[in-house]
Amino acid sequence: MTRPPPRLIVNGRPFDLPGLPDDERLLDTLRWRLGMKGTKEGCRTGGCGACTVLVDGESTLSCLTLAKEVDGRSVTTIEAGPEDAVVARIRSAFAAAGALQCGYCTPGFVMSLAGMIRERGGVASRAELLEALGGNLCRCTGYASIVRAVDRLVPGGP
Repeated sequence: MTRPPPRLIVNGRPFDLPGLPDDERLLDTLRWRLGMKGTKEGCRTGGCGACTVLVDGESTLSCLTLAKEVDGRSVTTIEAGPEDAVVARIRSAFAAAGALQCGYCTPGFVMSLAGMIRERGGVASRAELLEALGGNLCRCTGYASIVRAVDRLVPGGP
């Protein structure tokens, strides 16, 4: 009896992945098989955070995760629609704080914050959110605008 092809639920939509190689990274599956180019490849070693997505709500480096490892699980990317209130709220905070810069690293920052907010049941402290960004690098900013975006996400923030 043949096994069914691996299946991912990405941003609420199911995708069957027939012919998925055992060694294909989740990052490549998202970008090249599914056409979701929002998740970026920065370093290929898990050191920059640009490829961060959520797998079952937890921040995951898609460059270090094999697609077959997430068979049957839910993946959330920066392309999540407005129905994902957490991701939409973070995107809005980044826009309001001018934290977009060139935008290459932004998806990873947004998804890392989304993972922390989900982990904390919808509300995270400033310190927790900044800690969640510890693995994310931006090469074109001094991070001040990103910190301003984080401040917009905490209770009592601007």
